[in-house]
Amino acid sequence: MKSVFIVYNQALTERVAYMLEQMKIKGFTQWENVNGTGTDDGEPRMGSHTWPEMNSATMTIVQDEMVPLILQYVEKLDDVNKENGIRAFVWDITAMY
Repeated sequence: MKSVFIVYNQALTERVAYMLEQMKIKGFTQWENVNGTGTDDGEPRMGSHTWPEMNSATMTIVQDEMVPLILQYVEKLDDVNKENGIRAFVWDITAMY
C-alpha cells in the first residue's frame, strides 16, 4: 500500500476530485487553506494581502498499482495548468489499522 499526498492550488480542487472519482478512489482526506510555496518556481500561497492564493492538499491510501496512474494524471494536470501548480508525493504504508 502507498500513501499519495497531492498538493495543489485551490483552483484545481474540482479536477483533483474528478480524478479520484474517475479512478474509483473513495477514501481520502482533504485539507483546505494550506500555505506554502513550490521548490522550483512556484509562487507563495499564503492567503495574505501580498500572496492571496491558497493551496489545498489531498491524501489517499491506495494499492501500489494505482500510484503510476495517479502520478500520470497529476503530471498531465500540471502540464496544462503550470500557473496553478500541483505536486504528488508517495510514501510506503508499512502498517494500517
